[in-house]
Amino acid sequence: MALFTDGPAASMEDLTAQDSQLLNVANAEGIDLTVKLGLAHQAIGLELEELLRRSSSYRLANVVVSPALRLWHTYRTLESVYQDAYHSQLNDRYAAKRDQFRGLSKWAYERVIQAGVGITLMPVPRALSPELQPVAGALPDGVYYAAMTWINAAGEEGACSPAAAIEVGGEAFLVIPREVPTEAVGWNVYAGATEEAMVRQNGARLAVTEGWLGAAVACGA
Repeated sequence: MALFTDGPAASMEDLTAQDSQLLNVANAEGIDLTVKLGLAHQAIGLELEELLRRSSSYRLANVVVSPALRLWHTYRTLESVYQDAYHSQLNDRYAAKRDQFRGLSKWAYERVIQAGVGITLMPVPRALSPELQPVAGALPDGVYYAAMTWINAAGEEGACSPAAAIEVGGEAFLVIPREVPTEAVGWNVYAGATEEAMVRQNGARLAVTEGWLGAAVACGA
């Protein structure tokens, strides 16, 4: 359950999935896609705040990133990219792409309105990267990665933190949460020998005051 306030709803992968030529265009025209993602996120945030003021008592911090909201952010960003590219070159091909993504952005916005803005009553923010400390143990030597998520009283899981890394040699490591939010009642830990191989390591949720001992790390494919 990612919150809108966790950061941009869409990612670079979302953008390139919709437009395979995007990176070439951005490089040729000197457009910073990360900045464009951030600006589109801010603009959509203002529109969401206005919608919430008109129709509910919820705040932006309660908004969950739904598939429709992610698409809206994706298309809004792409519209902005091609708007800049068109103004730079006055290229009709860029204008056509701008208009295409403007129409798709409007379509995605209407899907958000029709379905309703996703809301959670107990918002759990994205976790910070956990602290990793070496401890006595016998893991195979190498670098290990760990990340975490917070869990609220309804069992809803927040967005995963960025991964932290630790190198061990004939020892294990302890994963310790940082800055527990008031909504959190527990947490999950994800670990692996690479970021891509990280999988959930705990069964039952861990207490917010409890660390996780990485004495044995199950890894994904």
